[in-house]
Amino acid sequence: MNNEIPRPIRMLDKALIWISLIFGGTTLVFMTGYTVWNVLVMRKAFNSPILGAEDLLILSLVVIVALSIPLGARTGAHIEIEVLESRMSAAFAKWSLVVVKLGGVGLLSVMAWRLWHAGNTAQKFGETTQQLLISYQPFYYLLSVSAALYAIVLVLDIWQMQRSDRVRYLHIGGGAL
Repeated sequence: MNNEIPRPIRMLDKALIWISLIFGGTTLVFMTGYTVWNVLVMRKAFNSPILGAEDLLILSLVVIVALSIPLGARTGAHIEIEVLESRMSAAFAKWSLVVVKLGGVGLLSVMAWRLWHAGNTAQKFGETTQQLLISYQPFYYLLSVSAALYAIVLVLDIWQMQRSDRVRYLHIGGGAL
């Protein structure tokens, strides 16, 4: 049994962390600054809120969700219900988890494909935000890439289970809050 995390997983972990820090952090800074400016300054002080602010904030939330899905999968943040695991043999528990993860790979692959297709047709069908008419196309693509990365994470989880009978998750921070 090898306790070291394999190189492809370490590389994916680094990429997910940097992408989340840079793009997620930038998006959160934008959302915070924009909300404070819109609510406190424009709405309260000048009684003139920014037109389309809700559109930009909703799209920012889509970016945050898309960035958090694959990183959450690598950190083990997604919920798993293991009601019957204590009554299963270790081998059966392992293989049932592999089957469930394979099902997840299939589902996420279909989601990524359909989201990419939706991105290809978003402009053609006029899928835009209500006030600013910003096309949903790049956001469909971002969600598609996010679902595909989640599928890759599940494949790497299965690979880890085949190598060492367990998944080694990414630990960020580690200190108490």
